[in-house]
Amino acid sequence: MQPSEKALVPFVSVDNMMRLVHHVGLDTILVRIAEEIEKDFLRWDTFDKTPRVASHSDVGVIELMPTSDGEMYGFKYVNGHPKNTADGLQTVTAFGLLADVQTGYPVLLSEMTLLTALRTAAMSALAAKHLAPKGAKTMAMIGNGAQSEFQCRAFQAICGIETVRLYDIDRDATSKCARNLAGSGLYVVPCRTGEDAITGADIITTCTADKQYATILTDNMVGAGVHINAIGGDCPGKTELHKDILHRSEIFVEYPPQTRVEGEIQALADDHPVTELHDVFAGRTQGRTDDKQITLFDSVGFAIEDFSALRTVKSLIQDTNMYDDLDMLADPDDPRDLFGMLQRAK
Repeated sequence: MQPSEKALVPFVSVDNMMRLVHHVGLDTILVRIAEEIEKDFLRWDTFDKTPRVASHSDVGVIELMPTSDGEMYGFKYVNGHPKNTADGLQTVTAFGLLADVQTGYPVLLSEMTLLTALRTAAMSALAAKHLAPKGAKTMAMIGNGAQSEFQCRAFQAICGIETVRLYDIDRDATSKCARNLAGSGLYVVPCRTGEDAITGADIITTCTADKQYATILTDNMVGAGVHINAIGGDCPGKTELHKDILHRSEIFVEYPPQTRVEGEIQALADDHPVTELHDVFAGRTQGRTDDKQITLFDSVGFAIEDFSALRTVKSLIQDTNMYDDLDMLADPDDPRDLFGMLQRAK
């Protein structure tokens, strides 16, 4: 018995995701995802919102990130295992699903290892578009692992960054990042220290994965007027910035109940004031207020961003061959006769 069309679920594999990015163009897909995130943040109140469901271990974390806007339901499965790199494995892997709320039927299943890197970069650049100094042209990229090139390209496409200054404690990672950015149009400066990397930078992005309290940026490294984009692999007990930097900064977050557990602000009192980005996007709250202000995006990633990214992919694969149909749903002729369908297949 052949499955009916309504029982087939489009699946975007890693191979097809790569084909889709090259077909659409990296800059275009980053911009499209950023646009969808901003649109969804502007209808913030329509979404179910909950901190991600996390299962922590000594070596990493596995999380589920669900949300719904009442018409579509989405979730992402994602892990974060810093030790994986030493074993030749990805630190972060992910997949996601969209479903129709009216029927509960899935309408898209997709890899999200690549898509998470794209949406994380798009979200970073979107926040910086609202928070970074006007005319910012130079970014320090501290931490040159799997996310770094995506971040640099997103800031180039969305914010107009022209120069990136790279630093990682692993010089091979910096060489890899510089090599991958060759031909991008960015002026790439490999640096030997974090202090060197931030020289002349209008934006500082920190992206490390160590599962511990760390000080990637010390207080004396951060001068007036910069924007800090703190995106490292967040979880309870994991930070990148010296606490004094937080006290000097205007802090912007996605969803405070999640960020206070996993973000940089876990080092602060629970009542320390933060600003939610959806209020900035909607114009209810001002972002950067003056040239000397230090703005900090304490990014931990939120389910609505993944929902936006999945919807973007669903739209982009229409009328293409960049997905496979999966026979995921039982489809008996009589919906009450599931057992009969099994018998007839013998």
